[in-house]
Amino acid sequence: MLLTVSTTHRPASDLGFLLHKHPDRVQRFDVAAGVAHVMYPEVADERCTAALFLEVDPVELVRSARGPAGEGFSLGQYVNDRPYAASSLLAVTLGKVFNTAMKGRCDARPELAATAIPLEIRVPVLPCRGGPALAARLFEPLGWSLVAAPIELDPAFPEWGASRYVDLRLAGTMRLADALSQLYVLLPVFDDAKHYWVSGDEIDKLIRSGGAWLAAHPERDLITTRYLAHQRRYAAEALARLTELDDRPAEDAAASEVSDGPGHDAGDRRLPSLADQRRAAILAELRAAGAARVVDLGCGEGNLLHALLAEPAFTEIVGVDVAAGALRVAAARLRLDQLADRQRARISLLQGSVTYADSRLAGYDAVVLSEVVEHVDPPRLPALATAVFGSARPATVLVTTPNAEYNVRWDSLPAGEMRHPDHRFEWTRAELAAWADAVAGAHGYTVRYVPVGPVGDEEGAEVGAPTQLAVFTRGNR
Repeated sequence: MLLTVSTTHRPASDLGFLLHKHPDRVQRFDVAAGVAHVMYPEVADERCTAALFLEVDPVELVRSARGPAGEGFSLGQYVNDRPYAASSLLAVTLGKVFNTAMKGRCDARPELAATAIPLEIRVPVLPCRGGPALAARLFEPLGWSLVAAPIELDPAFPEWGASRYVDLRLAGTMRLADALSQLYVLLPVFDDAKHYWVSGDEIDKLIRSGGAWLAAHPERDLITTRYLAHQRRYAAEALARLTELDDRPAEDAAASEVSDGPGHDAGDRRLPSLADQRRAAILAELRAAGAARVVDLGCGEGNLLHALLAEPAFTEIVGVDVAAGALRVAAARLRLDQLADRQRARISLLQGSVTYADSRLAGYDAVVLSEVVEHVDPPRLPALATAVFGSARPATVLVTTPNAEYNVRWDSLPAGEMRHPDHRFEWTRAELAAWADAVAGAHGYTVRYVPVGPVGDEEGAEVGAPTQLAVFTRGNR
């Protein structure tokens, strides 16, 4: 099995730092499926390519009881595509060999690890039950452009047609950690099979690796069901956790049986999701502040932008995100290319970071950081405060973030874990107040706090609401 990752980000050789694998050496790793090798076919400032090559011995897999019995015919466990076709075996190897890179950690180049860079990925032989159309449905919403060329059954007999394998080539601009996590989840989804026993632990793996993007993916049900080997109980639990922890809008959440098709309509009886309540709270505060020109800083795929665009009172709307892929998805979801000229003039999308001062963002009425600060490494929070409150300096700043005290109310969240795999921290109400009061005092703002979401019974009152909203108002408005 072979997978290659290339970049033209200069110096391209920094790919070795991101992968934690030196370009000058061929490295070998013993893995459950066999032996993995990492090598660099090309290394230059202009372009660098890393290759992950997995040697699989299907006979040894059977003898060591690490692989499943053959399917379809008696020799299937010995005669199969495992040595060359990308599958869950490659996904597991990817997770082991590039574990640190998948977590987005790079002590030598921390800023680069957090930066979206141009990437090209190739999987020469990918089993794809659904063909090129499925590849497009799964990768394009994530911001990739792709070519999935069908592989002929036998070039000598073209009349036999195409096999179920494709030669997959991806191109996009995103964090390397995000790209690797997407591959880790999607490789077994394309094959629609796993070469090991699937237990409840796989739910946690799915949430950790896919939580940052899977909740909003239009094929979330299909991905979850296939990843969990069509075990309905596990798939239902995973979908429930994605809905709770990632706050997908209620109308998009799966409502009943899990299948490879779209979710069923739950009607009008569903209560507003936490994401709906959070957006409503933000809009209410913006209206109360009289804000007309609003920046959604860390806008992601545009959920809040959609709500802002629906209200004519917001005359200028700017969405900013570090990930170019997220901005492309936002543009598609907002249908910017189909908006009337007057509507289109109200909204713009910019690539930028929450931790760097940006002169383009100065002078706006309000800046919103909705579920953003907890994704920032704590040492970078002073830079965020300087960029937002010191440089942009709007009249109003709204910050929403999870309330860590409420986590005990999530039945599906293991004790001690955070709501999202990319969260660097989650604050209690006192911890948010300590940070916000200090920032407000240093930059001439006042701040008040608004609970968002249900508080519930006496136990709930003790832990507060699930989301906390800090409303900053500049003192010299």
